[in-house]
Amino acid sequence: MRFEDGRQSQNIEDRRGRRPGIGGLGGRAGGLGIGGLVVLLALGYFLTGDPTGLLGDLDAPGGLPSSEEAPPGAPPSDEAGTFVSMVLADTEQTWDQLFQEANRRYEHPRLVLFSGAVDSACGTTSAAVGPFYCPGDRKVYLDLSFFRELDQRFGAPGDFAQAYVIAHEVGHHVQNLLGVFEQSARRRAMGAEANVVSIQQELQADCLAGVWGHYAAQRGRLETGDLEEGLTAAAAIGDDRIQRRTQGQITPESWTHGSSADRVRWFRQGLQSGQIGACTTAGG
Repeated sequence: MRFEDGRQSQNIEDRRGRRPGIGGLGGRAGGLGIGGLVVLLALGYFLTGDPTGLLGDLDAPGGLPSSEEAPPGAPPSDEAGTFVSMVLADTEQTWDQLFQEANRRYEHPRLVLFSGAVDSACGTTSAAVGPFYCPGDRKVYLDLSFFRELDQRFGAPGDFAQAYVIAHEVGHHVQNLLGVFEQSARRRAMGAEANVVSIQQELQADCLAGVWGHYAAQRGRLETGDLEEGLTAAAAIGDDRIQRRTQGQITPESWTHGSSADRVRWFRQGLQSGQIGACTTAGG
């Protein structure tokens, strides 16, 4: 990707190197409760073959220097943090424009960089769950070690693959501003299956990430091979591929994000159309 203008977002909170404020276990558990530790051990077994395989990551600073935290509101200065900040700034430019065209104001989300585990309005969360968006505080949370996993474990390297992940989480923020989460809550109350609603939301966020990619391409951000990197990443984190890798079988009834084919389809839909209206999964 190209970011010659060097513009970074001011909406970054760099919490790398900090432990969550909620204690209890101390040490390497990084403030997780007993239930969270059990889940982490199980994930460690599935992902690494070693129940303790992910515990070491709780002390690791995302594989990046983070002993010196940036002051609140200041963009990060390390290479990986700077890239995230530039991608976030580019999503802000896209969604500012599209919301303005719809006579609405886009409220910028904050992106929290953390290592190991983090406190949010959604509770204390381990990096093992991957990047996430918390609607309660309207923030995106990202442990940069996920990008290493995306490359080495999921076979999806490249800077645009990383940008797709960020844009997907920002897509959830767009959904929140558009009232999609409230609509989904009503659908669940009316008896819709939770995993069906979740998949529809995730696929719509993929499409919204593609909408951003459409305008990023128009601004000359993309280089040769970038689109392929993004589509590879979308395929790599489909539920079917992850289940085949971690448990040796596919159980569609337990999916939450959608198949590799569907994730690619909806990401491509946004890339080609550049229109929010093209992202009309049943979740939106």
